[in-house]
Amino acid sequence: MNILFVCTGNTCRSPMAEALLKDKMPEASTQSAGIFASDNLHANAFAIRSLQERGIQCEHRSQPVTEELLAWADIVLTMTTGHKQTLIIDYPDYQNNFYTLKEYVSEADKQVWQELQKAYADLEEKRALFIQKNEKNMNKSEFEQQLKKYLSHELARIRGLEANLINYDISDPFGGSLGIYRETLDELEKHIDLLIKKIKK
Repeated sequence: MNILFVCTGNTCRSPMAEALLKDKMPEASTQSAGIFASDNLHANAFAIRSLQERGIQCEHRSQPVTEELLAWADIVLTMTTGHKQTLIIDYPDYQNNFYTLKEYVSEADKQVWQELQKAYADLEEKRALFIQKNEKNMNKSEFEQQLKKYLSHELARIRGLEANLINYDISDPFGGSLGIYRETLDELEKHIDLLIKKIKK
């Protein structure tokens, strides 16, 4: 199984998750990437240090999420619900492979996510039709106002569904102290252990 971990910049949480999995399960095929990542940056110094304290080396270079990476991955595990939602919207063809790490190992909220995926698809379809019919007939300000009004029902439904989701986010240590990074690493480790149990079933 090819596992892709995804966070924002691919310098903190996703490389930590990748390093933990590789250390605990050396045979695992795993990579990490970031939704807004630059190419070729080292992992954050506190991320590297917190891993080193546990005897884990982190030879990491950041990379952005790409279609090629998503095609490689059998499963994509995001650090937050927001990351997952962004991927669903940007890469709908792969949406059945997207989970938050916590969601994947706990398997709760499946029905809400299925409803959300359908709601996102309906929203995109309705948006595309509106743009096709009206973009050339209105000025930009009027067009944006009418589009928002036209999609208000779908947007309200999505907000309602999102409000029912359990918090599946791994806390973001970015900008925090070494202690904060250690706490995030503890949180990640708990869920990586559950992931390994699930893979080995």
